[in-house]
Amino acid sequence: MVRVLVIHDEGLLRSALVQLLRSDDGLQVTSMSPGSPRADAPKGDARPTDVCVVDGDCLEGPGEVCGARFRALCGDRLVVLATPERPGVLRRAFDGGALGLVDKDASAQRLITAVRTVAEGERFLDETLTVALLKGAQMPLTTRELCVVSLAAEGAPVAEIAARLHLSRGTVRNYMAIAIRKVGARNRVDAIRIVQSAGWT
Repeated sequence: MVRVLVIHDEGLLRSALVQLLRSDDGLQVTSMSPGSPRADAPKGDARPTDVCVVDGDCLEGPGEVCGARFRALCGDRLVVLATPERPGVLRRAFDGGALGLVDKDASAQRLITAVRTVAEGERFLDETLTVALLKGAQMPLTTRELCVVSLAAEGAPVAEIAARLHLSRGTVRNYMAIAIRKVGARNRVDAIRIVQSAGWT
């Protein structure tokens, strides 16, 4: 029996994924929202879950996929649900060590196959996501440029961004101008839209 934990921030979709996976008699499936404590983890069990199925949009910030919360539950045996339109999410998941990447448009059987493959410690990658994964590797912004855009996306003015990153205001403006040019945006708002749409933040 493979123990599967579904993590999704939308209750209806979380329930649908649980029912879909339970159609396979060899899978024992539970679920939780990303912000919930793992209260039902068996006491004394070092790894209470064999595989975590995680919505890619629940992965926050660079490398969060390899954060303690998910790894404490299933190590690197993560199956991340993603779309080709958000290559940044794919890249974060892959770089964080997730073994499975499944297209959200995949069939139910495809997801079950991915779960079983990852449970055996093997990698599973949907063919539809391979090109997007390569695009995610080509993210044009440096870490500092991405930080500036991310803080701007939160509504922080130039002065606040400068203070938080210990930079001068002129340097922040320069980083933003470079980011706008690199992503082919028309302005700051367009740059934020492009970066967020790609899942780079």
